Amino acid sequence: MSRVSIAAAKAQKSGVVEIAGFVQNLRLMKGLAFIDLRDISGNMQLVVEEKIGDSFKAAETLTLESVIRVTGELKEKPAKKNDPNPVADYELLLSSLEILSLADAALPIPVMNKIDNEANLENRLDWRWLDLRRPEHRIIFQVWTKLEEGFREQLLKEEFMQIYTPSLMNTASETGSEVFEVKYFDRKAYLSQSPQFFKQMAIAAGFEKVFISGPVFRAEASYTSRHVTEFTGWDFEFAYIDSHHDIMAQEERALAAGFAKLEGMGLDVEIPSLPFPKMTLAEAKEKLKAAGIKSEKDHDLSPEEEREICRLVKEEQNHDFVFITDYPIVARPFYHMRHENNPGLTKSFDLLYRGVEVTTGAQREHRLDILKAQAVEKEMNLEELEDYFNFFRFGCPPHGGVGIGPARLVMKIVNADNVKEVCFLPRDVKRLRP
Repeated sequence: MSRVSIAAAKAQKSGVVEIAGFVQNLRLMKGLAFIDLRDISGNMQLVVEEKIGDSFKAAETLTLESVIRVTGELKEKPAKKNDPNPVADYELLLSSLEILSLADAALPIPVMNKIDNEANLENRLDWRWLDLRRPEHRIIFQVWTKLEEGFREQLLKEEFMQIYTPSLMNTASETGSEVFEVKYFDRKAYLSQSPQFFKQMAIAAGFEKVFISGPVFRAEASYTSRHVTEFTGWDFEFAYIDSHHDIMAQEERALAAGFAKLEGMGLDVEIPSLPFPKMTLAEAKEKLKAAGIKSEKDHDLSPEEEREICRLVKEEQNHDFVFITDYPIVARPFYHMRHENNPGLTKSFDLLYRGVEVTTGAQREHRLDILKAQAVEKEMNLEELEDYFNFFRFGCPPHGGVGIGPARLVMKIVNADNVKEVCFLPRDVKRLRP
């Protein structure tokens, strides 16, 4: 007999089945044992009678979170007394029990007991594999999977091609700061802050539409609930655009397709309507000022401003997303294209979701002479950027794209307090293990 999932066993309703999983709870009585067994599909109560001999003796030695394999006959479980809406459930009367892995009796963190998410988060992360056994944490990665499934399907439907870019770079990408330096044989290398330059190389190669899912590294000494030093980024870039508005429209379609995949998961989310609300940074600042929200700096939004502008958009337009566009050049990298009629502003945007920034995007400057001039203005080292400039030396179409931080999206979707909770193994300033 081969193992079936607990959900499949319950759907079978009768007969003999083999299931396996973790011991979630254990109640020993004279001549009888009750075991709550958990696998990824659900839970089932096991009934172990003394008359089955060695298997009952094995049950008496069990500890919580031990892994067992059992065979038994399905029985409909009696409904609870005074239950006005009883739902059919099933238990398993065992004929055999095999211990596959006996867990140490002293668990370092509780697996199924109620926990205070913030008070002991670091301890939970030390024992991450135990923490992830909790069903409410498992759904986090089901959300990741479904969200990316819809995102990818939409891009593939629109003929985007996936590319796979390196994490090791010869020069520090983008700004030259906040990078991890690594020893690379007889010279230095850097962990990529972004696949930005590689995406643009693909456009220069004539690929026209590309997307990436891969690791991004930021050497930021940030201790906020929104920052980690390594995260998964979703990026796309495409050619022959007219403005940054084409990029925002593309992202709207991709994200809406991702959110559509979350239907039926019992989450407090809606498929966002298109188009998403949009306002310039200047308009956002005016709206925040009218609401009595102080501005820390003119060229960007503070975390408080991000939260408040999302709150105002939700109240006024009943939408969880808002694009903030047209950031000044001081707040954007040298390769962002500038407005012809206002060269102090870039054709760029951030996307906010439920009070937190989840995307940065822009139309890129593809004209080599202007690109170099903007790099000089930003005091970039032109010699270090020579390989990048070469992408534009032999013709390159107008293009643009985005970098998305899906962990922040997932954090808000599942109402987690900290982005580390939705990273499989988070890395921050102090954490390099497990």
